[in-house]
Amino acid sequence: MNTLAAFFRKEWMEWVRSGRLIILLLIFILFGILNPAMAKLTPWLMEMMSESLESTGLSVTEVPIDALTSWTQFYKNIPTQIIVFVLMVSGTFTAEYQRGTLILVLTKGLSRWKVFAAKGGFLTLAWSACFWLCYGITYVYTDFYWDNSIASDLLLSAALLWLFGIWIIALLLFFSAIAKSSAAVLAGIGCLAFGSSILGVFPKISMYLPTKLLEAQALLTGAAKIEDFRISLLVIGVTSVAAVAVGLVVFRRKRL
Repeated sequence: MNTLAAFFRKEWMEWVRSGRLIILLLIFILFGILNPAMAKLTPWLMEMMSESLESTGLSVTEVPIDALTSWTQFYKNIPTQIIVFVLMVSGTFTAEYQRGTLILVLTKGLSRWKVFAAKGGFLTLAWSACFWLCYGITYVYTDFYWDNSIASDLLLSAALLWLFGIWIIALLLFFSAIAKSSAAVLAGIGCLAFGSSILGVFPKISMYLPTKLLEAQALLTGAAKIEDFRISLLVIGVTSVAAVAVGLVVFRRKRL
């Protein structure tokens, strides 16, 4: 376990020195602030639009702004934040393949499964820190300006989005084990996520897809219940475990 902890610290130092961790945290903090800020600015933006549209004969009615408006921004922005996160971390394995640094580590006696576990663990920790920091900032500012109590199951709905991010990390570990470039990793993740989104337009299929969790916002208004996401959660659990397990097997046999 000492070698596992040592490699985990090595990951930490690499993320800090490269500035990757700081950049991700700043991006997620910015989105956390922007979510309620955009909701707060909505009446002013609508007023500006109404003035510019008067000449065309169109009118813009007043839009009620409350805590749900802020949380709508949160859920709309999360897919963008996931894309940014994946772009930033897609080279976690492949960059080391190309530099040959993993060979040096492995020749010193570190087991491959420990390398895989340390990288996967740090990715999960980084995603969790970024996501929940963004959620916490949005929660505090939204509660300050409005009242979060009008939204139901705030924590539960956010947890579903966090789990979707964990599924993405599982895919990243799998494709990082079988691919040699970050472009191939991004292509693999993108194809599965995009394919799941496309199939999600069919109601009878959507409940079986991981992207169903991106609809967790419906829990806030009572338009959906947690039972509606059970099958999707099961699919995410099974596919995540399978992706990590297969990825580990491939990584242990991979020629570096």
